[in-house]
Amino acid sequence: MKRFLAATVLFGTLGTVFTFAKEAKIKLEDCPAAVQQAIKDNTKNVTLLGIAKDVENGKVEYEAETKLNGHSKDITFDETGKLLAVEEEVSISDIPAAAKTAIEKQATGGKIRKVEKITDGEKVTYEAALTKNGKKSEVTVAGDGSPATED
Repeated sequence: MKRFLAATVLFGTLGTVFTFAKEAKIKLEDCPAAVQQAIKDNTKNVTLLGIAKDVENGKVEYEAETKLNGHSKDITFDETGKLLAVEEEVSISDIPAAAKTAIEKQATGGKIRKVEKITDGEKVTYEAALTKNGKKSEVTVAGDGSPATED
């Protein structure tokens, strides 16, 4: 009985954590006014596909999912409309040579499916989605080719 109760509490707690971390699709008019304006200002020349509200580390964030020239571009804002990050799909030939070499080395024997330039404040990294031996993975590197870590 004690094991059952412990398992119930554990799974209930985990369920609560995952519920709070879940991203929710919302409409522009459901965003705070400052976020609505920031999204409008940053999506003038792109196609707005949708907006998601998410909680990251206890803070609410809004992500505008867009498309520009056939490539995805996701723009993230805080509750005040401040730009937090941009994830933009790019060609591997358009990233720094050291980053390209590091990604291609990780992909040896596999395929690079997608490359994104991620600008998070002043920090720029490059993330590649790979398929190797039938398994999907990701690699993230800095412009100098060194492994990038999440803050």
